[in-house]
Amino acid sequence: MATSATVKGVGRFTSESARTRFLAAYDDAMALWPCPRQELQIETTYATTHVHRCGPDDGEPIVLLHGAGGSSTMWFPNIAALSANHPVYAIDTPGDPGRSVQRSPIFAPEVSARWLDEVLDGLGLTRVHLVGSSYGGWLALNQTLHSPGRIAGSTLLDPGGLEKVGARFYAWMMVNLLAGLVPRRLFPGLSTKLSNPVLDHPELKRSIILGARTYRSGRPAPLPLTDDELGAIRIPTLLLIGDRSPLIHAVPTRDRVRRLMPYADVELVTDTRHGPSIERPEYVNDRILGFVAAAQRV
Repeated sequence: MATSATVKGVGRFTSESARTRFLAAYDDAMALWPCPRQELQIETTYATTHVHRCGPDDGEPIVLLHGAGGSSTMWFPNIAALSANHPVYAIDTPGDPGRSVQRSPIFAPEVSARWLDEVLDGLGLTRVHLVGSSYGGWLALNQTLHSPGRIAGSTLLDPGGLEKVGARFYAWMMVNLLAGLVPRRLFPGLSTKLSNPVLDHPELKRSIILGARTYRSGRPAPLPLTDDELGAIRIPTLLLIGDRSPLIHAVPTRDRVRRLMPYADVELVTDTRHGPSIERPEYVNDRILGFVAAAQRV
């Protein structure tokens, strides 16, 4: 009988010792979060899903979905502002290195939507604002298409799902991973040259590199949504695209979304690549909070 370690499309660490090393680095990176948090384990059909919660008990809930190969650690520049007046839930997506434990594949669009619905059910959330970065943006976009009932609004940060992942994105990823191995003292300005502030945070950098070395996702890149699928989305959407994005051809994608999604507010974020929430945190935080406030008034 197959185990989770051998099922195609189920993420796993290469060994238990690798998992232990990664989780130690993960906990060090989570210490960058500047606010108290509660850790929750939500059982679903597909995985035990780990969730970090912080903020007040009242207010419109915000749910954070990180990018591929990452974890909830990425939200440290955003969490204080977002949780000041909102309960915030950061999910470790199964299939990526984090504290969630995956048991079966969830990458198919309808299955991804069922998994996220089960997580939101387990958290007792009936109305939420989704914020997704990169692959997390695809998860949010996918949810608004397949299961929009409880979604009050969706913020997509340089998301997947708008066009096919190309060679330039994989090349950019490889350059940044290699840059993470370079001692900062040798190239002190490297993070600025690459527009990658992660390189300035050793705890976060170490967790990402360990995850890349020791975790096997087995998850394919998501297919882009068709024009008909984008046109079917009626949920208010804030789309922030890096004007220098390695994932998205910024101007054509902006124009396509504006043409197909009448409920979308689309913006190119100046001098930004693939990480608006880390590269321009104050600006992105303000845009998200303004968008959430506007959706509350509708």
